[in-house]
Amino acid sequence: MRTICFYFQVHQPFRLKKYRFFEIGNDHYYYDDFSNRSIMKKVAEKCYLPMNHLLLDLIKEYGSGFKVSFSISGVAMEQFEKYAPEVLDSFKALAKTGNVEFLAETYSHSLSSLKSKEEFARQIELHVAKVKEHFGQTPTVFRNTELVYSDEIGNAIADLGYDAMLTEGARQILGWKSPNYLYFNAINKKLKVLLKNYKLSDDIAFRFSNHAWAEWPLTTEKFVNWLNQIPENEEVVNLFMDYETFGEHQWADTGIFNFMRALPNAVFKNSDFKFLTPSEVAKKLQPVAAVNVPYPISWADEERDLTAWLGNEMQDEAFDKIYELEGLMKKVDDPDLQKDWLYLQTSDHFYYMCTKFFSDGDVHRYFNPYENPYNAFINYMNVLSDFIIRIEKHVKTSFDDNEPVTKKEITDLLRKYQAEIDRLKVKMEKLEVAEKKPVAKKATVKKTGNAVKKVVAEKKKTDTTKKTTADKTLKTNTTKKKDK
Repeated sequence: MRTICFYFQVHQPFRLKKYRFFEIGNDHYYYDDFSNRSIMKKVAEKCYLPMNHLLLDLIKEYGSGFKVSFSISGVAMEQFEKYAPEVLDSFKALAKTGNVEFLAETYSHSLSSLKSKEEFARQIELHVAKVKEHFGQTPTVFRNTELVYSDEIGNAIADLGYDAMLTEGARQILGWKSPNYLYFNAINKKLKVLLKNYKLSDDIAFRFSNHAWAEWPLTTEKFVNWLNQIPENEEVVNLFMDYETFGEHQWADTGIFNFMRALPNAVFKNSDFKFLTPSEVAKKLQPVAAVNVPYPISWADEERDLTAWLGNEMQDEAFDKIYELEGLMKKVDDPDLQKDWLYLQTSDHFYYMCTKFFSDGDVHRYFNPYENPYNAFINYMNVLSDFIIRIEKHVKTSFDDNEPVTKKEITDLLRKYQAEIDRLKVKMEKLEVAEKKPVAKKATVKKTGNAVKKVVAEKKKTDTTKKTTADKTLKTNTTKKKDK
């Protein structure tokens, strides 16, 4: 008997509201509650509730024969609590069946594994506590944000006591080898590694409704036939995908729910495959070899690397700035600041700054609240500027109550952070110029590059005006204070 392992990612970020430079130092609430509530309600209705109901029906029909697994980010669980408790209840119903495994991950769906082992471990601990609270399980398998993995990250997860970890079966690490085996970490053999079969996974997640695809329409008979064509010695097919595939990315009228409802029966009738959870795969199968991943990979885009989040200078600057605060955050005991620290690490904020217009642009625009990467960067840096002011004020007053932060110090910080933003605007312009590739076949590249340059120029002009106004306002306020 061979194995199918289904894994679904469930994540929704706390999206930031439009936060202007003038609000720095004055408004300490950063989140777009309306968008977060609306999107959660929409996805719950289209995906989470109907798909959870479908899976529960399949488990009732096939008993222990049908199994799946989830990783649900901590920030997604918080939004279930806040906006959609009925979704949380439906996941709890799945957990009670004993056929559904919940995996560990970073609480805020962050990229902390790339920056800080300590923060990485702290977020995993927070997430595990949340999983225990809601689903009564203690995860033994780890799934990093967006399947980000390297030998070093895997070794860190092994040191934390996990049995297995999921990642992408990327071509650059496998070469001629197949993802349809169990592997082990190249540094620590104790950690089993499950690799996503990206072709069969993406046939469902991305190509299912594509009428231009040569294999459209995808039927269960066709899919099972592809499974049967896999060499008999290949033991496990890992089908990993976003849970929003069902009903959100692939709408109900595409037939995606009907496909999933009919798939187990087609598998049982026409193949020798069975369904197992990741922990069961790790226990029942023997690893065949080490998988060597010296540099981090992910499941994102064609490149399967980190460029979706850390592919340009804006992303790098924002990412570095937030993690420069880790030392200060260790001195902070304020729960609101700690909550914001988690939320601002969410990887989506950096994903919105992506400038990969030409390869995977449509994917990056999905659920993106910003008109362009430049706006995403400026908004995040404005929020981060206010957050830094709050941290520095908290740390200073905590250790020296006789020396409160003065208005002048706040003003100096505002000017400092605005100067940093202005410097990065110039970098952005240079980045856009560098990204224009002189390839004759792609005329759209030049057209889009010019459009981006025009947007940047207009934004620069607008922000210069805003800065002048802000300086005048600060000067006026200072004069009034002296008069008093």
